[in-house]
Amino acid sequence: MTAPRYRDVAAAIAQSIADGDVPIGAALPGEHRLAAVHGVARGTVRSALALLARRGVLEPRRGAGWIVQSASLTHGLSGFGSFASWARARGLTPSGLVVAETTAPATGDEARLLSVGAGADVLRITRLRALDGQTVMIERSCYPAHVASAVAGLPRDTPSYAAVLADAGFAEEFGSHRIDAVAASGEDARLLGVRRSSPLLRVKRQAFARDGRPIDLSEDRYLPGTVAFEARASASSGAFGRILG
Repeated sequence: MTAPRYRDVAAAIAQSIADGDVPIGAALPGEHRLAAVHGVARGTVRSALALLARRGVLEPRRGAGWIVQSASLTHGLSGFGSFASWARARGLTPSGLVVAETTAPATGDEARLLSVGAGADVLRITRLRALDGQTVMIERSCYPAHVASAVAGLPRDTPSYAAVLADAGFAEEFGSHRIDAVAASGEDARLLGVRRSSPLLRVKRQAFARDGRPIDLSEDRYLPGTVAFEARASASSGAFGRILG
C-alpha cells in the first residue's frame, strides 16, 4: 500500500531539519512556500506539519508559524508507557521482530530486581524495534516466570508485548528509566548495521504492576539521531534526578 502523500512530505521536512537547513528554534517557511517546494496542496502540507508536531519535531506558535523543536523524535519521561503506545500517539507505526528468545537462570541482579529466587528461570527476549519501517533500537527484555508464560512463543512480529501483557493481567502501572551512552557491542553492531563501538543511547527500564510486583527488566539501545528523551520538572517537584556511575 502506498503511504499517504503527507507522510512523504513530513519525511522530507524532517530530513531537511536533520540536515540543519532549519535550526532548532527557527521557523519553517510558510505553508504556501512549502506546498510549492514539494508540489502538493496546502492541505497536504498542513497534514505533514501536524504529524511532525505530534512527533515533537515542530510546534505551532501564533504569529510565528511552525517552530522547530527538535531534529529527532522526543520521548517524554514524565509518564510511563510502552514504545508502541508512544509511537502511535505521534502518528507512527511501531513494529518489532524477535531475534532471540531463551530461558535461562537469572543472574544475581536479575533475581534481585525481579524479586525471584537466585537461579530461578527467567525468559530473555531480544527484539529489533522500528518506526514506520525504520529500525531505531534493540530491545532486550527479561521476564520472571509468572509473567513469561504470557509472552513466550508469541509471533516474531508482535508489535506490542505491553498490550499482550495488559490483556493477561500484567498492565504496566509504574516504573523507572535510567539513561546513559554505551559503545555498540559486536551483537549490537550486527543487528543495527553499525560499526562495533559506535555510540548508542541506552535506556534501562523496570516495569511494575499495580500491586508492586515486577513485570520485566528491559535494556533498549537506540541508534543516534532517532529518538531523544525529554524530562520536564520544576525546582520543587524533584521529578528529575541525576545518577552517577
